[in-house]
Amino acid sequence: MTTWEERIDEVWAAAANELVDDEVIARIDALAAERGQGDARAEFERAGARDSAGRPLEAIPLYRRALKLGLDAEHEPQAIIQLASSLRNVGETDEALALLERANADAPESPYRDAVAAFHALALASSGAPYRALSVALLALVPHLPRYHRSLTAYAHEIAERDT
Repeated sequence: MTTWEERIDEVWAAAANELVDDEVIARIDALAAERGQGDARAEFERAGARDSAGRPLEAIPLYRRALKLGLDAEHEPQAIIQLASSLRNVGETDEALALLERANADAPESPYRDAVAAFHALALASSGAPYRALSVALLALVPHLPRYHRSLTAYAHEIAERDT
């Protein structure tokens, strides 16, 4: 017998190279119903299905509910990133920025720190701060470079000042 998580993973694997549509949403919703509306992970999966289908306005309240209900350490940062992305997509860049900045401040060593930085850069660019966006992206890249850490860090800080 497969677990609930395995069945969720199977739905996402089957949809990996496809556009998420009403059928995928219905499959995720059916699995989520098994756990009930009071289950954070179920709400997170429902939100993700709608988000992946290009329905951010439907996803946003579900992400909020999942976060309020309390997700585990693996899914909470994903929900924050995905909620912020959806907010950015509907023009709510200030809230997206606040979420991402708090996520970075609360867990700077998170395995999702680079993803947070990438979406932070997108939200900054959407909010009219392209130099700060570039700075955030460059600073996220620095630890992955074999050399040039000091100079690239200095340049990234310098370029961010152009938006102030």
